[in-house]
Amino acid sequence: MNTATHFGAGTQTGAQALGGLLQALASGHVEVVELGAILNENTPVIQLPPPLANTPGFKRHAVSEYDEKGPAWAWYWYEVGEHVGTHFDAPCHWITGRNREALHQIDPRTLVAPVVVVDIVDDVIRNPDTTVTKEMLLAWEAEHGRIQDGAWVFIRSGWAARADDPVAFDNRREDGPHTPGMGATGARFLTEERNVLGVGVETVGTDAGQAFRENPPFPNHAIMHGAGKYGLTSLINLDRLPITGAVLVVLPMKVEGGTGCPVRPIALVPKG
Repeated sequence: MNTATHFGAGTQTGAQALGGLLQALASGHVEVVELGAILNENTPVIQLPPPLANTPGFKRHAVSEYDEKGPAWAWYWYEVGEHVGTHFDAPCHWITGRNREALHQIDPRTLVAPVVVVDIVDDVIRNPDTTVTKEMLLAWEAEHGRIQDGAWVFIRSGWAARADDPVAFDNRREDGPHTPGMGATGARFLTEERNVLGVGVETVGTDAGQAFRENPPFPNHAIMHGAGKYGLTSLINLDRLPITGAVLVVLPMKVEGGTGCPVRPIALVPKG
């Protein structure tokens, strides 16, 4: 699907195209789909083995709550790691991308982009360690068409159904977590043979739980961020997106030097 044409851009002026989008939103011809999970004290957090340091989760602290510290207002300050909950990974998050963009350097034009959805739910039911390979992506393209430049690739695994159960979400055994993700051949294909913006997942990280065993370890992080690509994790409602045709809007905070931050992404989905 040509997203611009579907949303009425075509040969119209920019003002007409934006007006058409607003009309489509108001009429319900374009739906806004929430892709971010609620962030609170129960949000699952990635757990790294010793001696590696772990990020803090989310904690809210009151400054005032309609009391003597502020009789007419409530406000809070938050304690939270950059990579907690539904969050954005900047290229500088990984050592391979250490000289690439931090949050404040990201081109805002890349924060509104098309989405393609790769559905691996059946594979994950059979094997929670499923990783997306080049062969799987080529099979997807054979059915749905070439993955367009500048698109996000979202992996629909069904894992979001576990988000309210931290134990099931982590799915940890003695040898570590067992969760799906993007594999090395898939990441190389998307960066070297296609030109995607990044990868989004329903799990706590874009790599599989056993990705430390791959070459390179944590290949999606190493390959994608080294190529200046982005990541999105702990997404919800991917089952409400079409395989192609949706547009993602994701706006990370403009934190100087930031490697990532919790976000509330939305998808614009054409209806009818």
